Amino acid sequence: MLAGRGGGQRARTRQLPLPSTAPCPVQNPLTHSSHMSDGQRYNSPGLYSHPIPTKTPLHPSPGQYNYGGSQNVSQLSNYQGPGQTLNRAPVGLISVAPLQHTGSSPQMPPPSQNSAAISSAGSFLPGTNPPALSNWQYGQTSVSQPAGSQTSHFAHVTGAVPTQPSASSSGNTNPPTSYQYAASPGVPPLPNSYMKPGSAPPPVSQPLPSTYPPARPPLGSPPSGGPPLGRPTAAITSPPNSSVSQALLNSATNQEGKESVNYLFFLFTHPSPASQNLKMGRSVGYSYPSLPPGYQNTSPGVPGMQPPPMQYPDGPQSFHQPALGTNHLAASMGSLSLQPEGVRLVNLLQERNILPTTPLQAPIPNLHEDIQKLNCNPELFRCTLTNIPQTQALLNKAKLPLGLLLHPFKDLSQLPVVTSSTIVRCRSCRTYINPFVSFLDQRRWKCNLCYRVNDVPEEFMYNPVTRVYGEPHKRPEVQNATIEFMAPSEYMLRPPQPPVYLFVFDVSHNAIETGYLDTVCKSLLDNLDLLPGNTRTKIGFITFDSTIHFYSLQEGLSQPQMLIVSDIEDVFIPMPENLLVNLNENKELIQDLLRTLPQMFTKSLETQSALGPALQAAFKLMSPTGGRISVFQTQLPSVGVGALKSREEPNQRASAKDIHLTPSTDFYKKLALDCSGQQVAVDLFLLSGQYSDLASLGCISRYSAGSIYYYQSYHHKHNPVQVEKLQKELKRYLTRKIGFEAVMRIRCTKGLSIHTFHGNFFVRSTDLLSLPNVNPDAGYAVQMSVEESLTDMQVVSFQSALLYTSSKGERRIRVHTMCLPVVTTLSDVYLGADVQAITGLLANMAVDRSVSASLSDARDALVNAVIDSLSAYRASVLSVQQPGLMAPFSLRLFPLYVLALLKQKAFQTGTTTRLDERIFTMCQVKNQPLIYLMLMTHPSLYRIDNLTDEGALNISDRTIPQPPILQLSVEKLSRDGAYLMDAGSVMFMWIGKNCGQNFINQVFGVPNYASIPQNMTHLPELDTAESTRIIAFISWLREQRPFFPILYIIRDESPLKPSFLQNMIEDRTESALSYYEFLLHIQQQVNK
Repeated sequence: MLAGRGGGQRARTRQLPLPSTAPCPVQNPLTHSSHMSDGQRYNSPGLYSHPIPTKTPLHPSPGQYNYGGSQNVSQLSNYQGPGQTLNRAPVGLISVAPLQHTGSSPQMPPPSQNSAAISSAGSFLPGTNPPALSNWQYGQTSVSQPAGSQTSHFAHVTGAVPTQPSASSSGNTNPPTSYQYAASPGVPPLPNSYMKPGSAPPPVSQPLPSTYPPARPPLGSPPSGGPPLGRPTAAITSPPNSSVSQALLNSATNQEGKESVNYLFFLFTHPSPASQNLKMGRSVGYSYPSLPPGYQNTSPGVPGMQPPPMQYPDGPQSFHQPALGTNHLAASMGSLSLQPEGVRLVNLLQERNILPTTPLQAPIPNLHEDIQKLNCNPELFRCTLTNIPQTQALLNKAKLPLGLLLHPFKDLSQLPVVTSSTIVRCRSCRTYINPFVSFLDQRRWKCNLCYRVNDVPEEFMYNPVTRVYGEPHKRPEVQNATIEFMAPSEYMLRPPQPPVYLFVFDVSHNAIETGYLDTVCKSLLDNLDLLPGNTRTKIGFITFDSTIHFYSLQEGLSQPQMLIVSDIEDVFIPMPENLLVNLNENKELIQDLLRTLPQMFTKSLETQSALGPALQAAFKLMSPTGGRISVFQTQLPSVGVGALKSREEPNQRASAKDIHLTPSTDFYKKLALDCSGQQVAVDLFLLSGQYSDLASLGCISRYSAGSIYYYQSYHHKHNPVQVEKLQKELKRYLTRKIGFEAVMRIRCTKGLSIHTFHGNFFVRSTDLLSLPNVNPDAGYAVQMSVEESLTDMQVVSFQSALLYTSSKGERRIRVHTMCLPVVTTLSDVYLGADVQAITGLLANMAVDRSVSASLSDARDALVNAVIDSLSAYRASVLSVQQPGLMAPFSLRLFPLYVLALLKQKAFQTGTTTRLDERIFTMCQVKNQPLIYLMLMTHPSLYRIDNLTDEGALNISDRTIPQPPILQLSVEKLSRDGAYLMDAGSVMFMWIGKNCGQNFINQVFGVPNYASIPQNMTHLPELDTAESTRIIAFISWLREQRPFFPILYIIRDESPLKPSFLQNMIEDRTESALSYYEFLLHIQQQVNK
């Protein structure tokens, strides 16, 4: 018997006792560095000046927690969680004449801790609660720029990138002066094998690395070729009669001062009508400074250009710099023109068939071609408005939200990695050097965010690409918008932590009945060698019912030893040195435990669940090192701290006031914040057929930067398709890339500010997100405002920097930089609207509104978003009022996407949606990258009984058909056909009654329609062309996402047909209008 702390605490042991001579390794306490480099913004997360005991009460204000830790940012008196509006000094709001709407506008309650700022029902408003307005305002009022302040001038830089492959070295082992520029080591292809053996690999593949030798040639003169141009120092004067409000090129003074809150953006430039007639002659007044010939450059920030369609770069791009001279700028700007399709008006009531037949692509920023080649991939970084309004007043007038959607840790097929003893950053705002800075001469560069002029370090003068000295503008850091740095020691406050994985299993009677434990243990056995890590990787296991069971895996034992702690009121850790063990050194014991665990509790009659105490124990075990806790839960926690009671009443599921979307206890949030402080993330797997209060349980993952998985009605016999889904998603979860002890900061050009964050994290300070774990499947969103007028700026930039520890123990910094143009007219703002990004940001805002106010308020606000934006467009942009419902081409899908949101499980009304299911969908909205969120919101429908090879893709000797996307309406269904609906996390294949017998025979292997099995979820692999095409198409769709969609094959009389029809967005349902009825409602409100 092992004595615990205190007289009444005991830990019972089962199986073999511990040998008295067993080694007792002591886990090293974390060491803290006593200094940081001056101005360093990325302090290693979780290392605070004072440890936080498990039971120490946190900050007394509800929902606000202060973890301390010095940050070089303006201090706040409180910190907020995800989705929280940050407290800033009060700024007046611009009052805009309210638009009239029918219906009541009840006063909104004050926003809750995790909500975006809210004004009256029907609008999302950041900031404090103003008087109720019927219009939208996004952010604070614009503040005029101080006299004499001038914008940065934007110079593009180009250069060659080497193509010779060579081996990539692993780790930061080069001498201080060496450089490494290679494909990211340790980034395997997506381990997302949702396909049959022999099929093509996923689209992410390991690239050929390239390295650059450290040899440095003798010092020499600057290059004499045609590298990028520097900023001109003389301002351009506009013609006397020109209405252009900003100079095309100015000299920016060195501006010091406060650092603007950091965030990412994509840019598109479009001209104001006045600027279209600007003549680019010598009379405009260009004056270039006397610089070396290789450092004169054009300014691409001129509105209007329509670049040719292009692919966004995943990695280094190689393109040639044309010979640039003083006349090149005029020539390049004179060729810019507005995109004709972008300004086209669409009458939505007449043009009903507006859904494109191919997947909708992100708008291409309307920047100079050479600049756009360098811009960030929109899958990583995307802005709701690709033309940034010059003032907050202009943004308010447009009635569109300004924000960013980010997928920062996405798996990339090519990722430039630079190892250098010098990481070049702005001395003032700490921005990393990037493609959108300007070189004033060979020795100085100007920051594109704060405009400070910085010196080019001597080491940066050597270009590892060309092996030439004197070409800093051609270095990889200045040629790639996405790049990763190997961080030197000053970016660490402690040695990089080892990968530590702790699995916590519910083994109550209900859990054992589901059969999940057998599936999970088998998946762990199969993927144990694929867990990301190195020789330091540690692993441990805890099980729980009404007591907590630990497993000693000490080296030297013949089999694992169970230690039972029955005192759940004051949990302690028995023998902590043997519970987390080295994976490689104890693999046999670990495998033995995983084989025996499923059988150990088969006869258990214990029905209670002590989840809270089990999580407390897990936290205490993990807090010395940090790492990942994976929790598997199958029911409502019933005993100990964190016990919950059922709050779901099926008959009141649709009631806006009685729906329980908020947590019933703050225990899980507080514990999550404790975890975040110690670099521990908690991932929750909920496998339950009954109400489990995901609104409360989900907080443990939300605030610790974890992930949430929900398997409704999981049972290995009664619901076998869920078993396959769990297996596939567990494989991805266990083997995907992971970053530990991460922090992320987003910076943006002076004048822009960030005020609200969305996603799973903890906001440590005004703009620093704490991410104990970061994974490649997580997305984030932020809301922004124009804090100061962007006068005289042609472009603005956004940069995100993610500092993390890789599973190999390397400290790395992944940087994404995006550039977008600034516009001065309302028509240009609409011209650059990104309707998918707008929809994604509004969905995040609506989740917060649902939680802080009510579901009906969130639905009203979504509808009013469409009404307000189209009303503003009609009133302020259309010169001639026309009948119908007019929308700019860029927003033609806006009403359709909002209607799709209203019909999504997160926001739909009716009694069919379970509360946990609704909460899980809301969690997905907040944490899914945009591409997956849009697919779940507006599914894709294909006809598949007539697939051909015309226009097909050829991937790894597979032919992938590309059928056109159909509108989501039963009007598009024919009883003679077969259709596939891809709804992201689920797929439906609907077979019409009169579908051709040849197709049924060739694809299903049965003679006729009546012979198709009722509950079919898999297609047989038949040696026919039709079968090969369909299986290849479905496999290709599945490979492109990190979760596994179950395929349901349904006949006309199938019980799943209502689920299929529920996704027909354009048709009327029990709780929502049809698309045409919705358009009529919008028109009625707009025309008031």
